[in-house]
Amino acid sequence: MTNRARPTLHLQRIVRAPRAAVFRALTEPRELAKWFGPDGFAIPRVESDLRTGGDYRIAMQPPEGDLFHLTGQFLGVDPPAHLSYTFRWEPPTPDDRETVVTLTLHDLGWTATELVLTQGDFATEERYALHEAGWTQALDKLERLLSAQAPA
Repeated sequence: MTNRARPTLHLQRIVRAPRAAVFRALTEPRELAKWFGPDGFAIPRVESDLRTGGDYRIAMQPPEGDLFHLTGQFLGVDPPAHLSYTFRWEPPTPDDRETVVTLTLHDLGWTATELVLTQGDFATEERYALHEAGWTQALDKLERLLSAQAPA
């Protein structure tokens, strides 16, 4: 859903994994490093103080280019249903602004979870499009990772 004045990203996925497993993949540094970021990106380090008011910092390495960081603060942590945090690039580009990511997990039974992600507001449509592509690729990787771990 996009508001022309202030673009806000909204994505929904059905993940074939229990809600607790999805929450772990979203919050545990070793698990997060396996799927986070657009295709081809490596996540060499994740630092996280997972509590409301705690900080996080994610090192991201694009296939070609210099290492950069994503940083922020947890605004809400309610395992295994809800996670929200500020999101800012280090260093930012001129069109970047701090946004808020909210992840809500709805239990659909033992083997499935609905993941709802919102992020915004973005300064420009271009930044919105960049984040939409990045999150789409990352969530595809998350789904593959959790599906591979699911019992047959």
